[in-house]
Amino acid sequence: MLLRHTPKEIKERSALAINPAKTCQPIGAMYAALGIHGCLPHSHGSQGCCAYHRSALTRHYKEPVSAATSSFTEGASVFGGGANLVSAIENIFTVYEPDVIAVHTTCLSETIGDDLPQMTDKAKKSGKVPEGKHVIYANTPSYVGSHVTGFSNMVKGMAKGFAVNTGKKNGRVNIIPGWVEPSDMEEVRRMATLMGLDIILFPDTSGVLNGALNGEYKMFPDGGTPVADLVASGDAIGTLALGEWCSADAARWLDTQCKVPCTVLDMPFGLKATDRFIDTLRKVAGVNVPDTIAFERGQLVDLISDMHQYFHGKKVALVGDPDQVIALTEFLASIDMKPVHIVTGTPGNKFEKRIDEITSEAGYKANVKAGGDMFLLHQWIKNEPVDLIIGNTYCKYIARDEDIPFLRFGFPIFDRVGHQYFPTVGYKGGLHMLTRILDLILTRTDRDETEEKFELVY
Repeated sequence: MLLRHTPKEIKERSALAINPAKTCQPIGAMYAALGIHGCLPHSHGSQGCCAYHRSALTRHYKEPVSAATSSFTEGASVFGGGANLVSAIENIFTVYEPDVIAVHTTCLSETIGDDLPQMTDKAKKSGKVPEGKHVIYANTPSYVGSHVTGFSNMVKGMAKGFAVNTGKKNGRVNIIPGWVEPSDMEEVRRMATLMGLDIILFPDTSGVLNGALNGEYKMFPDGGTPVADLVASGDAIGTLALGEWCSADAARWLDTQCKVPCTVLDMPFGLKATDRFIDTLRKVAGVNVPDTIAFERGQLVDLISDMHQYFHGKKVALVGDPDQVIALTEFLASIDMKPVHIVTGTPGNKFEKRIDEITSEAGYKANVKAGGDMFLLHQWIKNEPVDLIIGNTYCKYIARDEDIPFLRFGFPIFDRVGHQYFPTVGYKGGLHMLTRILDLILTRTDRDETEEKFELVY
């Protein structure tokens, strides 16, 4: 209805985005910062920017998101926001008493050229940062990259701000999970623990953005990565970065600066990617895969085997963050579904190359665009219809107009709940994902089947 006038004819666009498949860097930085225990994110810009970023995260996670702002006015916009930031740091530590303030920039502060290292250093030297408290920062201009870039920049800022190499390894393993749901971070920790590893997971939003309602308010929930763990990350025996776009920069910085060797893996969505993740954990830990994990893998294989006939040949349109979409494309192709239209709003030629590799191995050529938008995705769908759309809430308009089953996945999801509680990563996450897909496919079959073919059991 709302998008019925989207034309089938596709024209090249270089300076116009319609229905973008991304949002801005500071949202990613704010989400990453919430994964530090006792951390208050700080938006160095105007009040409006901070309000929007908090609102987007609150609507997605259905949890109150706290953040501070430098509250730029006309004066700060012209002469710089240094005085605002130093004053804000003093007030935040006095009033809210966080352990960490994580400062990220906005379009405005980046455009006028505010120097975060100099400003935060001035705050420390002038006694605005109490003993035992910390200020870290990341540059996150909204006109470059996407929310994924902002997440990556803040995670790298964590490593730069905390990691210390004492020269003595502590036997622990860093795992950088990338932008996934709090439930996914819990699942990554559970799998690593079952493998017998002592890990440092950062950031970790579990217990922060999927917490319990118990009648007690805490400004800073119990979850999040402790500062002591972030400091210890510089002495780890290795780092596993899950996702090239979200996690690799921090892992490579630790490799270069702290001599912590890193391995970059795909996010463990689906059978193949989870197999690679578990195998890497096995090698690091020097142990056999425990029966519990082997059993979970078997359950996923069993579901794929039982329901393969319903997945086979189904065409899918995908839109989302690059790390997630790459892993999901491989997962769907491995069960003989066909992701034929694939878009991410985050720029990067490596994305298109990786998708081409996956689909070529599966025996077909997909439409793929990095730095694309949902208008282009809709046009592709009009020219070659699909059986399923997978993407964030904004895809609901395309799904309604084209009468196509729609699976909500990624960020943001404003109109449903549950994504923060049920994992998508790992074998258990794969089970959850496939049951949701199967439910959509069979529900559509029930709706459209003739009376003669309408069955009680499929």
